[in-house]
Amino acid sequence: MNKNTKNTSARATLTFHTTPETRARLDRLAELTHRSKSYLTNEAVKRYLSEEEEFIAAVEQGIVEADGNKMIPHEEAAPYLRGVATGKSVPPPKPRNV
Repeated sequence: MNKNTKNTSARATLTFHTTPETRARLDRLAELTHRSKSYLTNEAVKRYLSEEEEFIAAVEQGIVEADGNKMIPHEEAAPYLRGVATGKSVPPPKPRNV
């Protein structure tokens, strides 16, 4: 295969439904960035999957810690969360046996 031929065997097609507004936003972004709608959609899906996988892993880790009675007491968690919410750089408290 020469370097200008795309390897379509390594690709899969996915079809989905969206709103006209989302479609228009995708069309506009494709035009502004000179990227294909396929490229932009694929990048968006990859980002979404990475974020969701990271979130699920954190939830699973939290469940393991909670099952082992390793938790962060409210009086330690609350100041940390307030700091995060206000943009302060606060080190997170560590889970411990409670």
